[in-house]
Amino acid sequence: MNAATETAAVYRVYIKASPQAIWDAITKSEWTERYGYTGLVDFDLRPGGGYKVTATEPFRKESEARGSELPEFIIDGEVVEADPPHKLVHTFRILMDSEMAKEPYTRITYEIKELDDKVCSLTLTHELEGAPRVASLVRGEQEEFGAGGGHAWVLSELKTMLETGKVFAD
Repeated sequence: MNAATETAAVYRVYIKASPQAIWDAITKSEWTERYGYTGLVDFDLRPGGGYKVTATEPFRKESEARGSELPEFIIDGEVVEADPPHKLVHTFRILMDSEMAKEPYTRITYEIKELDDKVCSLTLTHELEGAPRVASLVRGEQEEFGAGGGHAWVLSELKTMLETGKVFAD
């Protein structure tokens, strides 16, 4: 399926960590600044609450070095559902790329399920209808342009960080 017709992307990873540790790694900026795209998240964890991401200073400087000035918020959205530490649903719009910012809000669902032996599954579902550029980015199809490996890469680094205390750059 191509980015123009894809309506959802689903990723699952198994992490040797507690549901609360995974929840915190997704919802607290002291964690999100360490892995993935290193954004500083700000969630108002109630239905209708805001979701905003600002760039870390290294991210901002790297972007400026490539000739791209970032807006104050690089991602925004709204919390749809928050059931700590099991489920988080929020809308999502990328603002740091003018073409992606024109696409409609998409929707991300995180589901954390505790399994046996202190292992949890983390499933991320990203509903992407009407957002082909965002779909391409989150599938990791823009790696060669410095856009990283999408959700699979972010979840892999989150797992590594929680299990080892290190991120890929360490």
